[in-house]
Amino acid sequence: MKDLLTALAAVIAGIALTALIYWFLNLIVRQFPEKIKKVIEPYVFIGPVLFLIGLFVIIPTIQSIRLSFMEEAIDGSTKWVGLQNFKDLFAEEYFPNMVVNNLMWIAIVPILTVSIGLAIAQFANNVGSRAEKIFKSIFFMPMTISFVSAAVIWRYIYAYAPEGQDQVGLLNTLWMKLGGKPQAWFQIEAFRFNNLLLMIILIWLSAGYAMVLLSAAIKSVPEDTLEAGRVDGANTGQIFFKIVLPQIWPTAIAVFITVLIGAMKVFDIVLAMTGGNYNTTVLAQTFYLEYFIYGNTGKAMAAVVILILAIIPVMFYQVRHYRKFEAAR
Repeated sequence: MKDLLTALAAVIAGIALTALIYWFLNLIVRQFPEKIKKVIEPYVFIGPVLFLIGLFVIIPTIQSIRLSFMEEAIDGSTKWVGLQNFKDLFAEEYFPNMVVNNLMWIAIVPILTVSIGLAIAQFANNVGSRAEKIFKSIFFMPMTISFVSAAVIWRYIYAYAPEGQDQVGLLNTLWMKLGGKPQAWFQIEAFRFNNLLLMIILIWLSAGYAMVLLSAAIKSVPEDTLEAGRVDGANTGQIFFKIVLPQIWPTAIAVFITVLIGAMKVFDIVLAMTGGNYNTTVLAQTFYLEYFIYGNTGKAMAAVVILILAIIPVMFYQVRHYRKFEAAR
């Protein structure tokens, strides 16, 4: 209860402090002549946001890049080592396997998330107003759960007990009902099956987000285009794939890229479920292990830089795609 009250107080204090800051800035801006006010007003109100971005994003990023080329000496000082941290990271036995795991996450999770979200959105839009609200609320509910909490829930689904003992895990219970023997699912490395089990958790968490955005996009499709398709004799599938989908494609791409970035930096799920064991490690977890467990600051920052370099092209494409979409509207 104490923790809950502390969190509630922090939320209320944060909102109140933010409102007070902007009220004070607005009070100052109003003292200037109208001509000067119009010039400085946008910068004054966006200033705190830019300050926070610089303080918590830009400066730490620059510091991480700097430290990736340095190594901590015995006396606590740092020395320049060039690309040695990257060479050491690439030389690790787990590195090739880690790269394959990350590629699987970014290849599978966004596609399945968008596909499932699209299917749910299309179905929900056709079940009636009241049923639609209930249906969407159920599927959006996982979005409110943190990654670690979701991992705890799914640990019970994947839980394993030796044969002859009571099975707590839902998956093993169903598997035994079908005549199979209980399996330690996370130890099944064939075809990286254990990685696929971890991906299901992120898909479960993200499908509701995809559903909400795609459902709104489907509802915004002009009715006259759908009616024109029906008049021309198009069936339900043709109307969806040839009329609806092309018009909501920009939204689908935006959702895809957002989920893609989340999959690239996934960490919590892997740490809580397997700790990176059984060939399930990913790049973000490598940073955690090298920095917090092994104390290799340089190598940890090298992992961060690699992740940044991987995400930048995706973000660049997203911004470019958004501008192109806005220009076409």
